[in-house]
Amino acid sequence: LEILVTILNENDNSPMFPQPNLTRDVPEDTKVDTAIVPREEVSASDADLDTIYYELTTTVQDTDGYFAIRGVNNPEIYLRKALDYDKFNSTTLLLYARDRPVTSPDPTNTATATISITIKQSDTRAPWFLPCTRLHNDTSVCISSLYSGRVNISEMSTDPLLLEPGPIYAVDPDYTISDRIMYSIVGGNTDEVFSVDADTGNLTMNKIVTSPDSFLLQVMATQVSNIRKYSVATVEIKVINKSNFPPYFEKGVYNGMVFVGLPQRSFVYQAGDPSTPLVITAMDQDFPDV
Repeated sequence: LEILVTILNENDNSPMFPQPNLTRDVPEDTKVDTAIVPREEVSASDADLDTIYYELTTTVQDTDGYFAIRGVNNPEIYLRKALDYDKFNSTTLLLYARDRPVTSPDPTNTATATISITIKQSDTRAPWFLPCTRLHNDTSVCISSLYSGRVNISEMSTDPLLLEPGPIYAVDPDYTISDRIMYSIVGGNTDEVFSVDADTGNLTMNKIVTSPDSFLLQVMATQVSNIRKYSVATVEIKVINKSNFPPYFEKGVYNGMVFVGLPQRSFVYQAGDPSTPLVITAMDQDFPDV
């Protein structure tokens, strides 16, 4: 008697990942659609020889949608959306492998792989001149103010010029890289009157100024390791006559009078002379004709 026995494959094995825990460093400037984890590193096997269905999720809030898999049966992980180090610098992905489709009513065996992603800041931004103002609370854009200062006509100063709102100073906003900054004057320096220290940004005079015309200097800050990363700030230098004397009031004490019940912005009159408004006058010996 010949008896044929057919062994039916029971779904009694779960999928298995070759590495259930993976770590990847991803540069911030990685191009969209770049493969982050190759298919072969995250392809699960199943002893039951079932077709494997994959699903990718993230465990970190506000990092969803940046990474994805190529397809439900292709677990290669790729970059789906451009990264921004200032928004987040790490996330954790969970890759599920099932031996049945997600919508299947049949019993399903599942395996999980954890992929830890660390974002590495890239040199993506030009230097910022400080102080600067964030644009619409965007941490990636900072608008610098005009620098301003003054020099005396026909007078040579050997010290660094004092500027408002502060000295010329720029930083690399990619702060984990923090490249060194070099300074140079690239415009507005008529007759080479001024020079800027390449390392410190201090602005000094090379010669005296003989004309009352103001200067609008263009100062460039460049990253040492990448000269294509640069910014330009404007420095206004006003030329003034030297002031040797402080201003003074014509009188040490002024006396005035007001009437009860007058509205705001009414005149104050001289004491003893209710028809003459009180005038406070200051003089300056440096400007006798003013």
